Amino acid sequence: MPKRVGYQKDRTRRRTFIKEWRLFRGLSQDALGERLETSGSMISRIENNETPYTQDTLEALAEALATTPASLLMRNPKSKDAVWELIEQGKPAERKKLSEYADFLKKTGTDE
Repeated sequence: MPKRVGYQKDRTRRRTFIKEWRLFRGLSQDALGERLETSGSMISRIENNETPYTQDTLEALAEALATTPASLLMRNPKSKDAVWELIEQGKPAERKKLSEYADFLKKTGTDE
């Protein structure tokens, strides 16, 4: 059987912040599992990198946890990063404007 390109049977998975987001939202594994129509034990396996997640699972988790898939992968919700806190606490229209402004600043290369 030919070797699949990019496939490693025992590859190390990237750390996620799924558990941190679940705890930040005050949910048990069982409660989050109910929102996703799965079990708490499946949530545990995903959180502990014992079971890989799919893009669909990541998107469903993000929706259930009121965040973005990117945040589940890259951002601890308890970090003291003021910009993320502003975005997180804003209303949907405010979040969009803050995100657009952050993108603008990033593109301009402002060093201040």
